[in-house]
Amino acid sequence: MAKILLAEDDTALAATIRDWLEFEKNVVEAVTDGASAFENLMAFEYDVAILDWDLPKMTGVQVCQKFRAKGGNTPIILLTGKNTVQDKEEGLDAGADDYLTKPFHPKELAARLRAMIRRATNFAPDVVTAGPLTIDKEKRLVYMNGVAVHLQPMEYTLLEFFMKNPNQVFSAETLLQKLWDASSDVSLDAIYTCIRRLRKKLDKDKKDESIIRTVHGVGYGINPLYN
Repeated sequence: MAKILLAEDDTALAATIRDWLEFEKNVVEAVTDGASAFENLMAFEYDVAILDWDLPKMTGVQVCQKFRAKGGNTPIILLTGKNTVQDKEEGLDAGADDYLTKPFHPKELAARLRAMIRRATNFAPDVVTAGPLTIDKEKRLVYMNGVAVHLQPMEYTLLEFFMKNPNQVFSAETLLQKLWDASSDVSLDAIYTCIRRLRKKLDKDKKDESIIRTVHGVGYGINPLYN
């Protein structure tokens, strides 16, 4: 699961891309102009940004240049009808990490996104464990002591993120920003409720510390006892 910013002013193409990426269990936040894309990149965290070259208000290349100048390091893919070597050079020199020429199949875009995310996460394995807890990220399956645990989508999203960041603690506000579309109806109360449900499902055979720890005044993470 990745959180993706999509900046594309062709509404039909944007809908096609968004449907495809959401089918692959990603969170997609869409905007239609370059100014909004830049504002979102500066305000929120994304795993990848997809920018159309010819966006209104600010081109994708300009967004990329300005974002990199501000120290932004989110991986960026540029989408464009331009296909000369000079065009590609301009886009990559602006700070883009990849370049996809229109027309393209959403399957190709999704494959490039997966490759980019693997590089960004240092080829993180598909199966991650923390003590008795195992997540198969490809199949979206969770096991506790070898027994399958059924999780709701929001529960799985939170747990997968904790497992991918085993030595960190995140506030509820940070979790909301990192994992959900800014326009979604997920609230801080929903985060707290989700953590309680996860503990109930994962800790039911335990009488000591929860596998999801709370650092009071800081946030939540995987209990280091299980790393």
